[in-house]
Amino acid sequence: MSADVIVLVLFGALLHATWNAIIKAGKDKSLDAAMVAAGGAVTALPFLSFLPLPASAAWPFIGASAILQFAYFQLVAAAYRAGDIGLVYPLMRGVAPLIIVATSGFILREELSGGALLGTMTICAGILTLAFEARKGGRQAIMLALSNAVVIATYTYVDGIGARLSGNSISYTLWMSLLPPVLLFAWAISRRGVSVVAAHVRYNWWRGLIGGGGSLTSYGLALWAMTKAPVAMVAALRETSILFALVISVVILKERSSIWRYVAGAIIAGGVLVLRLA
Repeated sequence: MSADVIVLVLFGALLHATWNAIIKAGKDKSLDAAMVAAGGAVTALPFLSFLPLPASAAWPFIGASAILQFAYFQLVAAAYRAGDIGLVYPLMRGVAPLIIVATSGFILREELSGGALLGTMTICAGILTLAFEARKGGRQAIMLALSNAVVIATYTYVDGIGARLSGNSISYTLWMSLLPPVLLFAWAISRRGVSVVAAHVRYNWWRGLIGGGGSLTSYGLALWAMTKAPVAMVAALRETSILFALVISVVILKERSSIWRYVAGAIIAGGVLVLRLA
């Protein structure tokens, strides 16, 4: 994997950890997740007129992705209500690339080299070490996180293929971002009413805009990378976002961290190095 792809995916991982921290820190995680999705759509709108439409073959994937993203944001909010980010986040992000590595040969006919497979598995091992080390969170949180890992793996395939068919990965990313917030807010309004949703948006719009911009940029970089490298490698590298989440939790949120989290961080960093050399 080339250095420019690695650097941009790692930057995207930083953005991904940041917007997840925004949702976790919020008081109403369901509405904050919807606002992050909406912030991504608002960020996308000004750029649509400057880019070509995705190729016709990509539109079914955009539609399927919207439904999967709706499920993803709902499960993110539910998992963060049920468990600690130190357990939920690594499980969601660590199991998904394992699923992709196990199935990408069959689904995409992509064959990983020995070095690429070793690096991918090393990154996953480091991420899962963080999950097993975490002490908070029960069975419900684990089940929600694992369910979301399946959703993540599925939309990674859908969008990885869709971006390749679209002819322009940036255009695909921007159009893909428009429908999920519509579904999320329609669901929220049907369950909680217009007044509750409007009040939350009025006082927390900035959270959605910052988180949404970071979410859109992060995923756009990942989809671009998937047009340059195997999906399984990019998916695993993107999950190094847990390293940035660790830094945020210690430096900004002032959370205590055990030695095992630093060990896991070193394992992840080693996996990134192996990918670079593969």
